[in-house]
Amino acid sequence: MKNFSYSETIEKLKKLDTNLFGNDFLLTWQKSDDELRQILYVAEIARYFRDNNISLRCFDSGLAISNFRDNSTRTRFSFASACNLLGLEVQDLDESTSQIAHGETVRETANMISFLTEVIGIRDDMFLGAGHTYMVEVGDALTDGYTNGVLPQRPGIVNLQCDIDHPTQSMADLLHLKTTFGSLENLKGKKIAMTWAYSPSYGKPLSVPQGIIGLMTRFGMEVSLAHPKGYDLIPDVIEVARQNAEKSGGKFTLSNSMEEAFENADIVYPKSWAPYHVMQKRTTLLRNKDMDGLKQLEKACLAENANYKNWECDEAKMKLTKNGNALYMHCLPADISGVSCKEGEVSASVFEKYRIPTYVEAGYKPYIIASMILNNKFKNVAALLEKMQERKINRIL
Repeated sequence: MKNFSYSETIEKLKKLDTNLFGNDFLLTWQKSDDELRQILYVAEIARYFRDNNISLRCFDSGLAISNFRDNSTRTRFSFASACNLLGLEVQDLDESTSQIAHGETVRETANMISFLTEVIGIRDDMFLGAGHTYMVEVGDALTDGYTNGVLPQRPGIVNLQCDIDHPTQSMADLLHLKTTFGSLENLKGKKIAMTWAYSPSYGKPLSVPQGIIGLMTRFGMEVSLAHPKGYDLIPDVIEVARQNAEKSGGKFTLSNSMEEAFENADIVYPKSWAPYHVMQKRTTLLRNKDMDGLKQLEKACLAENANYKNWECDEAKMKLTKNGNALYMHCLPADISGVSCKEGEVSASVFEKYRIPTYVEAGYKPYIIASMILNNKFKNVAALLEKMQERKINRIL
């Protein structure tokens, strides 16, 4: 890792004023600046340990429950990798084969899976207004079980993506930027274009763009959000981004031009999402199991998307960025024109140029998740890491 020093990072960690121990990680904007820094520092140390063959197995036993209510590749395997790195065994909660299918309540399920469980990772991004709410409900049930002596410990919850935020993704993206530009301080004044991009599919969650604008505005960056008219995000999150930019001395702007957002940008993040009003309607149809209504909505949305096929990250738009060489970012998988689809979010030539950097970007996520778990389960994580570094047990003999 560039510009990384174990000893300096440990000393920085000791000086932070945080309250991560015993608290779930659900939304980045619920965490203080110091708490976000602590997640990053511990993630960097976790990566340093693995790179230097130092074991980070701080659990001799214990479960990590993986509850994915939507499809996933990167985040699912990142969660499993992080838990394995720490010594936890991952158990998938398949709701279709559990008693949930027979009407078991959230309160009951949360307790029944948690007797020897240390952490629960939840992905629930399909229903607008439901995913974050579900995670809070699970957390309340766990607190109730622990308080009443049902559970010997209160498992922590890590948001692996909800309808509002995708904190493991945005924090991994932030660590990628910190490493690329040398420090968090060097991000101040850097322009990042978070833009909608064309996709031949509909219903993609709002949580990635919302996570980016809600987090990057915390560090004095110039965040430019661009999308066609009508492709709005949740208004409350827009307000969070505005307030964050004001507090950090950064800048937050809105536009309906991809070219305008790309102009002189240091970083670009072209990503498709469904409009806020569409996700509201989609949620209602899903809850009512209105399959005909969903088909009609999809048809109408795809037709609307097709009006904006020019919202593609191509060579011409990249030339508008700072020195024509901005960092391209994506949470993956990207819709690549001529590769994964006929027309999509990014041209094949641009994606190929940045393919390896996007893989590197994704590679920070296991360490971010491991950090979230460590900070939830250990009160003095700096002391824990120092002890593990001193004993230097090899990860591989």
